[in-house]
Amino acid sequence: MSLWLDFMGAEIRYVDLPTFGKTRIAEAGKGNSEALILMHGIGGHLEAYAKNVVALGKHYHVIAFDYVGHGLSEKRMDISYEIADYVDQLRELMDALGIDAAHISGESLGGVVTGTFATTYPARIKRAVLNTTGGIPIVTEKGRQDLKNLGELSAKSSGKQPTFDSVMDRMKWLLHEGNWDLLTDELVNSRLAIYATEEFQKSAPLVYSRLRRVNQEGAKPDMIDLEKVECDALLFWTTNNPIHDIEAAESALPRLSKGQLYVMKKPAGHWPQYESPEEFNEVVLGFLKDGRVPQ
Repeated sequence: MSLWLDFMGAEIRYVDLPTFGKTRIAEAGKGNSEALILMHGIGGHLEAYAKNVVALGKHYHVIAFDYVGHGLSEKRMDISYEIADYVDQLRELMDALGIDAAHISGESLGGVVTGTFATTYPARIKRAVLNTTGGIPIVTEKGRQDLKNLGELSAKSSGKQPTFDSVMDRMKWLLHEGNWDLLTDELVNSRLAIYATEEFQKSAPLVYSRLRRVNQEGAKPDMIDLEKVECDALLFWTTNNPIHDIEAAESALPRLSKGQLYVMKKPAGHWPQYESPEEFNEVVLGFLKDGRVPQ
């Protein structure tokens, strides 16, 4: 199915933010009383939620958006692309849309932003979904090797004009190999079209500088202050998540005062919302409704 058939029923538009400029959003369910904001991972864009926006929009006012420097949002060259920048962009977007508080779900980098937003603006978040999130300790040797492999993969393509094959290789890292059939030419080409633009080529070194500092310079990764997350929080996990495996999620869980862990039934990697959207949507809807997840 085409990405744009998935998005039928959603509105794709731009919102101008005071600090971060033009921000692309996909929006559905505008008339619903509660908002749900969906955030992608590093180097990603809102198409990561193509299979979720409309389905979740039947119940919530759903907004997925491109981070600054990502997707088709503005490529700022005067910010450092720290977690605080993404947190501020989220706050400005909520202000621009008139949303006082929202449920927030973030995948990978999006999970770090979600957790940090929850500790920075606790009154503005209802429930949090930390979807295969970063920002928690890596506790196994396999996880540390996965991080090294990601660094090597990113370094290999750094400074080079992207190709279909290089983007495909990077996206294979996101999905469990049993789900690689989901990597259609359209999905890969949509990311290639973004990566190939002159604007993204300029912003990419800044966007990926966090990852480079961790892998090449030994810097400490950005961490969520889990003990300070006061809202209901769901660690949404997969059987084959790279870097932060199930052991990492199980280790992080006790540090969340109102935390729960759900591991998907279908084998999946780092993109569960795309690899098994029906399961993802059902579990998230249940959690947002009453704070409970299947056992």
